[in-house]
Amino acid sequence: MSGRRILLTGGAGFIGSTLLDALLKLGDNVTVVDNFNDYYDPSIKHANLAAHQSTSSFQLIEADICDASLWSSLDVDDGWDAVIHIAARAGVRPSIEQPLLYVRANVDGTARVMQWACSGTKPVPVVFASSSSVYGDDNVAPYCEQGALPSPVSPYGASKLAGEALVRGHARTDSLPIAILRFFTVYGPRQRPDLAIHKFSRMIDAGEQIPVFGDGTSARDYTHISDLVAGILSCLDRLLEGRLAHSIYNLGSDRPISLDEMIATIEQALGRKAVIERLPMQEGDVVRTWADLSRSRAELSYEPQMDFAEGVADFVGWLRGR
Repeated sequence: MSGRRILLTGGAGFIGSTLLDALLKLGDNVTVVDNFNDYYDPSIKHANLAAHQSTSSFQLIEADICDASLWSSLDVDDGWDAVIHIAARAGVRPSIEQPLLYVRANVDGTARVMQWACSGTKPVPVVFASSSSVYGDDNVAPYCEQGALPSPVSPYGASKLAGEALVRGHARTDSLPIAILRFFTVYGPRQRPDLAIHKFSRMIDAGEQIPVFGDGTSARDYTHISDLVAGILSCLDRLLEGRLAHSIYNLGSDRPISLDEMIATIEQALGRKAVIERLPMQEGDVVRTWADLSRSRAELSYEPQMDFAEGVADFVGWLRGR
């Protein structure tokens, strides 16, 4: 499907801007809402959108999703086909220091989005970007949508789980078509500078010591951005065609990579050895993430293609080419 009118919140960030590229390439008309907050350098986010500034099918609204005036300025009956809600305050560790900020952005903000989507003549379908953080550490890996009991260990994870509850509540009460996508540690070109693969690659390449928390056995299901975007697009198509049997889907790689293996893979891609400072595990970190993709494979035809070593090499090429 193409030629759709899409409202994309958080469209200037790493995931949002890469998804924007794909939507515009398909021929969709996309309105991005982003507040360019200072969680990391806003100029990076502006650069993510630079190629589309003169594109007629792209519109940018610089605004906070928590601002009521934003939603009153957007006519919900003006031909919208879907909302893809990615905007959120990111980061597990910062959420422990500023939990109220995360509640405002991720819970109150989602409530505003959902209220708007259900306020018109007919509801506007919503794809909601959730996180593997909702699973916490109390489930047996790999984590499946129908069997695992969400038990987040950080305010960030709790805020995403609350967002899921809001989305599902509106689906029931307003007959709203929805899809909730749980993203597992996304990496690739444009990745946020605070995330491990970006941070470690940059520091190792500069000959700096990297801080490594724990004994190196903690593991993450790293998902390349190209695979994630393919999964989002497949889900969007099926949602708008009324072909989704369930509302929650994991998007991951179905392969956990240990912290030590991740560092070794970066070393190989850079051709440089890391100087490591070993530190205790940090509060809010989970031991392992691992996506069970059975449902996503069966219902979204989702199949991750990017090998981890190739994906890291892809990222390093982007980083050095900037």
